[in-house]
Amino acid sequence: MHVIRIMADLRVPDIEAAKGFYTDYLGLRDEEFNLGWVARYTSPETGANVQLVTRDATAAEDPAISIHTPDVDEAYAQAQQRGYEIVHPLTTESWGVRRFFVRSPDGTVINIVQHDA
Repeated sequence: MHVIRIMADLRVPDIEAAKGFYTDYLGLRDEEFNLGWVARYTSPETGANVQLVTRDATAAEDPAISIHTPDVDEAYAQAQQRGYEIVHPLTTESWGVRRFFVRSPDGTVINIVQHDA
């Protein structure tokens, strides 16, 4: 699988309540998007970023990290061939990404995502 970016998905009870800490104190001032249940904040100077998640909109479990790849279909096929547990099936979501969730052998749920779906 070809990985182009790895991003932390931090579980928060309320994005708006948490936003100030990440934008003001940590300087992640650019809000790349905010869907109400997930939002991404980025430093305009360094590109460092984080995603805040209250509860995934379509999956039964929440991921700990998101792995961005240019070919999510190939990543899905590789995960199946290796016998990894698929937690959320390969899906084109209504907000424009194609993704699936896989459980790593240590139990971590990972969102494998392609944004140009």
